[in-house]
Amino acid sequence: MVRDHQAMVFRTLLRLTGSHEHLDDLAQDVFLRLYRALPSFRGEALITTYLYRIAVNVAQDEWKRRRRVDRSHVSLSDETSAWEERLAHPDRNAEQLIEEREFQQAVEVQLQRLSQIERTIIVLYHQEERTYEQISYSLGMPIGTVRTHLHRGRKKLREAIQEHKIKDRRSICQTNS
Repeated sequence: MVRDHQAMVFRTLLRLTGSHEHLDDLAQDVFLRLYRALPSFRGEALITTYLYRIAVNVAQDEWKRRRRVDRSHVSLSDETSAWEERLAHPDRNAEQLIEEREFQQAVEVQLQRLSQIERTIIVLYHQEERTYEQISYSLGMPIGTVRTHLHRGRKKLREAIQEHKIKDRRSICQTNS
């Protein structure tokens, strides 16, 4: 079971926490909680839905721990990886790659600024491709509430990114003056 679902658990935890720090420990905690909860698993939902719920709970515990320690959020980008690995498509020029990388970093930063619930729902819906029903079940909230948080999160993300682009344009104009 661990082998079948570890990539999904790691990916989800990384996207929810925004950090590689303690990722192995968090994933281990997810599978340990799953193991402990298996006797009470009734099979009403898919095991992956159950795992998402556990991963969200573990991420929420991590957010609380960080708040206590008062650490800042870390970007999802991994600066330690080799530059060759970050150049996904050699047919694009360097400027396009830089712009794309900066945009991805801006999205990651803005994603970390959303509320925990908005970030969780956006990650589950857009990055993990879960349905409204699966998210609703995983988070224990009505589908309408899931849709509302998804809409608000998207709107905040879109506005923050547009604002970021405007600031970038202004700084470029000031630099060229």
